[in-house]
Amino acid sequence: MPTTITVKNIPHDLYELIKQNAAEHRRSINNEVIALIENALRSKKIDPEDFLVTVKKLREKTNRIELTDRFINKAKNEGRP
Repeated sequence: MPTTITVKNIPHDLYELIKQNAAEHRRSINNEVIALIENALRSKKIDPEDFLVTVKKLREKTNRIELTDRFINKAKNEGRP
């Protein structure tokens, strides 16, 4: 069952940001606030140790590739007319 909550004394600049985000997402201000709260509370927390393991694995896969300007430009232009 939905519950109503009231938030008081929101700083004007924060309110304007919420209002702008709501417009960009085509939501009401109320629905934007709910989406922001859900995103903040339900987002997956990253375990720093797991993140470092993932980074090390990626580095091992790419340690033979030297990212020079020439390599990057070639990769960007590959397959283009």
